Amino acid sequence: MDINSHAMLGNAWFGLIGLMLIFYVVTDGFDLGVGILSLFTRREQERNLIFQSIEHVWDANETWLVVVGGALFGAFPSAYATLLEQLYIPIMLLIASLIMRGASIEFRHAAGNKRLWDLIFGVGSLLAAVAQGVVLGEVITGLQPGPLSAVFTACTALGVVAGYCLLGSTYLIKKTGGQLEAAARRYATASVLATVAAAIVLSAGTMVFSAIGHDRWAQPGVFGVLLALAAIAASAFIYILWAVHVNGVRGPFRGAIVLFLASFAGLAISFFPDLVPGKLSIAAAASDEPTLIFMLIGMGSMLPIMIGYNLFQYYVFEGKVVPRKH
Repeated sequence: MDINSHAMLGNAWFGLIGLMLIFYVVTDGFDLGVGILSLFTRREQERNLIFQSIEHVWDANETWLVVVGGALFGAFPSAYATLLEQLYIPIMLLIASLIMRGASIEFRHAAGNKRLWDLIFGVGSLLAAVAQGVVLGEVITGLQPGPLSAVFTACTALGVVAGYCLLGSTYLIKKTGGQLEAAARRYATASVLATVAAAIVLSAGTMVFSAIGHDRWAQPGVFGVLLALAAIAASAFIYILWAVHVNGVRGPFRGAIVLFLASFAGLAISFFPDLVPGKLSIAAAASDEPTLIFMLIGMGSMLPIMIGYNLFQYYVFEGKVVPRKH
């Protein structure tokens, strides 16, 4: 086995999984965000609009998580085993929460008591976001136990919830009108402030609690790239506030996507060349070369279809939703 070619294939799969993960975070992120915000929506007519805004896309959005899990299992089996062993509880909570969401969306239409299923949908969305934040925080700290790591992980969970609320609120600005849109603008302002505040706190915490801050950020050139990405994120933050203030319709959601892309790129650069900072590298976790090549051929044919389908469904269902007549 050629060590260089194996390393290139491992890095390629690191990039592919990162690409699929950002598709999931953005698409299912606004799904989870609108679910969390539904907990603060009292009128059933407005909750109906929330469900209408995502009913044609939510299941396809969650497909990305399944693909990420399968790709991680095939390309980096030791990482898959390590993460599931160490993060069994938050991962099971995530799966249970997504099941709760799916059941509530399907059963709500035929239910006499829609409020119960609305509550299950909102709580499931919140728990799923918290579980993802816990997983992220644990991975950033290198799966290290301790009270300080626990505090960092709790802050990460809050940051993920705030970020998903930002995606959800800006998506509702784009998809709804009237009082719900006005409320979404207020939520967007609050959530973008909370998201950026959490990002600043977590960046400072990473320098203290994670091998990322000790090692990766100290490497030549890395910190400069991160500063450039931080400037992009800061510009997106300012743009979101401006777009919300001037009653922009699509601008706030686009700005939120840019903010997430810049943050995710910074996270990927910080992790590389590790999958679990200070504990498991890409090279050590990667499968053998024939497996990586075989999977790359399959993913190379499937990924364009998935991306094309996602783009097509958003094109078909673009525009604001209107209340259905019952």
